[in-house]
Amino acid sequence: MAVCADGHQTQATDYCDVCGSALSGAPATDPADLRLCPACSVPTSGRFCENCGYDSALPAPPPSHTDAPPVGAPDVAGERATVWVARVFADREFYDRVQARKGPDADRVAFPGFYPERRIELRGTEFLIGKRSASQGIVPEIDLGIAPADPGVSRAHALLRVGTDGSLTVTDLGSTNGTSLDGTETPLSPQVPVPLRAGSRLHVGGWTTITIDTLS
Repeated sequence: MAVCADGHQTQATDYCDVCGSALSGAPATDPADLRLCPACSVPTSGRFCENCGYDSALPAPPPSHTDAPPVGAPDVAGERATVWVARVFADREFYDRVQARKGPDADRVAFPGFYPERRIELRGTEFLIGKRSASQGIVPEIDLGIAPADPGVSRAHALLRVGTDGSLTVTDLGSTNGTSLDGTETPLSPQVPVPLRAGSRLHVGGWTTITIDTLS
């Protein structure tokens, strides 16, 4: 039985059954399977970030206070009335669309026989959608590498951001298979934040849909 770079045992010889990562001798890992730059959150490799030039040999930068409220002003984030919830599930309709259009990796993506739905409260400001990788330092808040994993999802696939006013956006991080919204076939442009609302549906990988709602 083969073992992937993350230590998962897998019966497949090309991609890990658990996390979907390429095994030795398999096609090259997709370009989004990189660590996130601690300064700008863009997937990168090597010592210097190709986006902002951050030197990974230096200590991690302190949290940005650009959006912090003025001294004496109320803590908007702390008093935010809206709490977003992400509902993750296996979407047969989306899977059928991917298969019909012969999307990337469609031939190796099978719809799971059982996939328990998950609800994740978005309490904070940033939430990475992807697959955990200890070796690359990627720890997604919405981890889609839990078995049965969707092999079409990149390690650093997309990022949800909650603004100080409670608004929510999604940004595709340059994933191989893209991120689409509300049943459309056109993928979102990489690195461009797109506003979301209650009821928005994010489609990633080969069969994963994330529905956005508010905590009632």
